[in-house]
Amino acid sequence: MPQPQPTLQGPPPNQQGPFQGGYPPQGPPQNGPYGAQPPQSTASPGPGKGGPRQNRGPGGPATPQMPQQLPYNNDPRQSPQVVHPLAGIARGPQYPVGNVGNALAELDLERLPPQFKKVEADWFAIFNPDVPKILDVDLVHTLIHESVVCCVRFSHDGKFVATGCNRSAQIYDVVSGNKVCVLQDDSVDSVGDLYIRSVCFSPDGRYLVTGAEDKLIRVWDIATRTIRNTFSGHEQDIYSLDFARDGRTIASGSGDRTVRLWDIEASQNILTLSIEDGVTTVAISPDTKYVAAGSLDKSVRVWDAATGYLVERLEGPDGHKDSVYSVAFAPNGKDLVSGSLDKTIKMWELVAPRGGHPNTGPKGGRCLRTFEGHKDFVLSVALTPDGAWVLSGSKDRGVQFWDPRTGNTQLMLQGHKNSVISVAPSPSGGSFATGSGDMRARIWSYKNI
Repeated sequence: MPQPQPTLQGPPPNQQGPFQGGYPPQGPPQNGPYGAQPPQSTASPGPGKGGPRQNRGPGGPATPQMPQQLPYNNDPRQSPQVVHPLAGIARGPQYPVGNVGNALAELDLERLPPQFKKVEADWFAIFNPDVPKILDVDLVHTLIHESVVCCVRFSHDGKFVATGCNRSAQIYDVVSGNKVCVLQDDSVDSVGDLYIRSVCFSPDGRYLVTGAEDKLIRVWDIATRTIRNTFSGHEQDIYSLDFARDGRTIASGSGDRTVRLWDIEASQNILTLSIEDGVTTVAISPDTKYVAAGSLDKSVRVWDAATGYLVERLEGPDGHKDSVYSVAFAPNGKDLVSGSLDKTIKMWELVAPRGGHPNTGPKGGRCLRTFEGHKDFVLSVALTPDGAWVLSGSKDRGVQFWDPRTGNTQLMLQGHKNSVISVAPSPSGGSFATGSGDMRARIWSYKNI
């Protein structure tokens, strides 16, 4: 019996999603060991030329690199982020752990006492010996793709997760792990690669927005698998998207040095914000008043989304020392986190200036703390919906959970064989997703203990 279509008034009822037939769910995901992937570089957004990749200029640091199927040790513990004794030398006994700070990558997994580690078939976690263990993680599903997974994003009700890969966006049921929808524009020339660099759901769950290397933003009606809107105007690759909670405003960031705001009801560009270098990441504040962007120029900017007035530029001695790759607002709307190629995450407080006039925005932002512990580029950052944890994904293949109050890392998760390009927590809490250059997305659970 056909199900009623979801409406703009809210998300679909609990017993149904926006997928009413027409696409057969795939079989159950595979959670066992998967084929080995060699290390690949994960580069940053560089100049985009559009069209097939062979006709484009050289990729920048975030250009997806297709892994080659070359074998290496399948032991999940053989990670470049964890130091091991030389092969053939007898391992010593387990040892007491001293003060390691956030440098969990320096710990020897084999000799680490069992209370500080969790080792499974093809992933492991190391828990910080210097802080109380109050969090646990587990693998829920492995979602196998045919290309690099550039991005992951949950629907607002937490029931679905979308991934962006080469030429398509895919949507999965979070509970079952089944693929329920593939969104691909068949009108696009099939020659060459066309990576979907960013995806985001509308608040009501009806639409999925995709941003791609062909400079176009597509708004998909999920139920009908058709394109509702196509927005053009960017002159280079689109690297990041966010959907405002008002249900009609989309922010996009591009290598063309602009942030643009779009109205899906009016089908038009309503604001263009220009900066001095390529835009790598955008985020809209929970109250929809502000839009933030990170850039190749090492800074984070925050604008008034209604007027386009620049209310903050976060940089300087306490700022990042390399390109900013990811930004995310905290649930309180007053704090912001950023991740950078300088291997750090920073938390910023957006505060009103002393003696400032009303409605002048959050001038006077300051860096509250810097999170250090990753061994390579930080490519993605996010906060859990309760604001209790900062998540980060890195080129070092690791995901870390950080306490935003102290700056301490709670754990380091190694669950991929290539860069963790994207990390996203579920808005409903208790789970998060990761996307990687190893052609896998994974859904994980986390819980307090």
